[in-house]
Amino acid sequence: MGKTIPMRLCVGCNEMRDKKDLMRVVKVADGTFCLDFKGKMNGRGAYICKNKDCLTKACKNKGLERSFKMSIPAELTEALLKEFEVFE
Repeated sequence: MGKTIPMRLCVGCNEMRDKKDLMRVVKVADGTFCLDFKGKMNGRGAYICKNKDCLTKACKNKGLERSFKMSIPAELTEALLKEFEVFE
C-alpha cells in the first residue's frame, strides 16, 4: 500500500489540496507571522495556495483572521504579497 498524501484546506479558495502544493503561514509564539517554506515551524499555521489570487481571497473573506482567531494587520498582508512574488 502506498503512502497517503496529507491534504490541507486553502483559506483563500477553500479547496482541499496536497500539503506540498500549499504554503503555510505561521503565527509564532511572539505574535509575529511568517511563511513556513518547509512546513515544520512551531506555531499555529494556516495553508494557502502559492499564488496571489488565493492570498487576496483569503484577505477578502477573512480566512486568515478566522484561522488565527485575530485581526490581521494590513502590513502583514503586504509583506506576504511581496514574499509570494517569488513564486510567480
